[in-house]
Amino acid sequence: MNPKIQAILKSKGAKIAGKVASIAAIVLLVALSVLFIFRRNILQFVVKEVTTRVERKYPVDLVIGKADYVGVKTVIMRDIAVIPKGADTLFTTDSVDAEISLWTVFKGRVVFSELKIANAFVTARKTKTQNNYSFLLRKKPAEAPTQAKAEGRNYGEILNNLIERAFENVPEEVTFRNLLVTYESDNRNIRVNMPLLTVDEGNISSSLTVQTDSLVNKLHVDGSINPDDYQISANLYTTDTAGIRIPYIKEKYGAKLSFDSLKVSLTDKVYKQNRLTIKGEGRMNKLLVNHPKVADGDVEIDKGAINYVVTIGQDYYSLDTLTRVTLNKMVVYPQARLITKPSKRIALKVRSAQTEANDFFESLPKGMFETLEGIKAQGYLTYNMNFYVDLAQVDSLKFDSDLEGKYFNITNFGKTDLRLMNAPFEHTVYEYDKPVRTFLVGPQNPNFTPYNQISNYLKNSILTSEDYGFFKHKGFHEGAFRHSMITNIKEKNFTRGGSTISMQLVKNVFLTRKKTVARKVEEMLIVWLIENNRLTSKQRMYEVYLNIIEWGPNVYGVKEASRFFFEKYPSELNLAESLFLTSIIPRPKAYRYSFDAYGNLRNRPRYFFRLISGIMLRRGLISREEYDNLYPHVNLAGRARDLIVTATPPPDTTAVDSLQIDLVTPIDLLD
Repeated sequence: MNPKIQAILKSKGAKIAGKVASIAAIVLLVALSVLFIFRRNILQFVVKEVTTRVERKYPVDLVIGKADYVGVKTVIMRDIAVIPKGADTLFTTDSVDAEISLWTVFKGRVVFSELKIANAFVTARKTKTQNNYSFLLRKKPAEAPTQAKAEGRNYGEILNNLIERAFENVPEEVTFRNLLVTYESDNRNIRVNMPLLTVDEGNISSSLTVQTDSLVNKLHVDGSINPDDYQISANLYTTDTAGIRIPYIKEKYGAKLSFDSLKVSLTDKVYKQNRLTIKGEGRMNKLLVNHPKVADGDVEIDKGAINYVVTIGQDYYSLDTLTRVTLNKMVVYPQARLITKPSKRIALKVRSAQTEANDFFESLPKGMFETLEGIKAQGYLTYNMNFYVDLAQVDSLKFDSDLEGKYFNITNFGKTDLRLMNAPFEHTVYEYDKPVRTFLVGPQNPNFTPYNQISNYLKNSILTSEDYGFFKHKGFHEGAFRHSMITNIKEKNFTRGGSTISMQLVKNVFLTRKKTVARKVEEMLIVWLIENNRLTSKQRMYEVYLNIIEWGPNVYGVKEASRFFFEKYPSELNLAESLFLTSIIPRPKAYRYSFDAYGNLRNRPRYFFRLISGIMLRRGLISREEYDNLYPHVNLAGRARDLIVTATPPPDTTAVDSLQIDLVTPIDLLD
């Protein structure tokens, strides 16, 4: 095209654009003028609409005594109240002053740039005669299922919308003066008093007193907010030496929980491909937990922190790979994923950074590892764990766990010498946390039986039933633990523990028998230290185990058991007697339930005989002849016979069912 023609067209286009802009400016000015002139009418219309909507949705009267403009864009509202039908007033405030955007009023959606609220009172009551807040908690009536509901809710989308709406409505400046929230019921009273809360140029500051019945927490809050980037952080702390105490935990869960300070933040969010990813941080100082299922006493963590990356979508939840957890001086990188459809699938990975041994022990929560207090070591420790299960195919569960030492060496055992079992030592038996008996484990005790004087039938049958890989593994049998997890998931109850002989021994020698999280974790760590550092030989560990475990009421150790049931020495036990003694190890005090009144074995121990003897035959621990000649009967003698056999004469037990079984069908216990 000719350059002159191009120049003419360009000039005309510019003139047209200029005229359009001028017209738009005039239209905008007129609209603003009209809006300014009628802003009071528009505000009254909005107030009426809001009142109508609230009263239509809830059984309340919403009262706004006065609403008007002061100046160009400042709105004042006085004497606001929410009064439930037939109940006491729920909310009142003397005044609300706000700078408001005229455009948002014109749209019927009010957004404040500055907000001041004075003398606000929220009073919730729940008594036998009235409840003035329950209408807020009632569920919506059931709706006809929609396609979206049929597919499941996308909680990532819901949370994303909630975050965006919340941040979009944050005023640049906020001042709350004298806010009082109370909750009153027949058995509970809560009072939250906030004299002042300010948000100024993104900085948050407040002090408040929270009284829950007789418990009082005086708290300080500071932080910052940046609505444009969806960022917020808050620090919560107290000057009270008792820390911030969480109420009703003791009453509802039998626990105590407190901390000195807490920091939480949201630093970023991204919504992409129908999934929300949020990033942030949490920090807590001086965390104290007390619960009988966690530990005997207080559990303390000096410093804990998490840098989290969480992704939420439809039927999808994950703790992503960039997540980092700090526990005192130890850093751990956890990953987790939950997929709920078409079946529930759970994946969990934990990887710790290589940690200096002393930092590792010093990072352990106080109160959970009392036996290891004062332990010192050289080298490094690293922990890895991997877990996966599809609940539609529980048998496919995968689990592995490993604590790895590098140049690791114990230099000081501290409170408890883990080499205790290498020499004779005193062992105390506890029942219901009370000592019932103390005896020496060693040759000086006449009831002690050396390893080579114990029947091989008994040693092999216990290994077959309890822990066949004992002499090969280093304290843990992941296959057994995996099987126990599968069983517990299927039965939805903790019915199988998966403990090895090493774990049972450590529990009996070094720890209490309380079923707490602390005891179990401490037990596993002590087992690792003993086994991986070869502090005690396997044979000596098994010898101690056989000489201290319970086999009946006040019957401890293999010699006492042999005498109590059969009036024999441990070396004289035959295959059937050994199988019986093995069968009662899980529940030694219930030994009488294994017999009828004539002294014959019932069906359950008979099945046990079939199962364990079959596995022993397959592994070459007994011969075919020994297996063929075995029948489910033992000749009781001594004190046990007097307690068990109450009917006479006993029936003829020579004709019993054969124990021939398919050697392929028994479960390969712990193998």
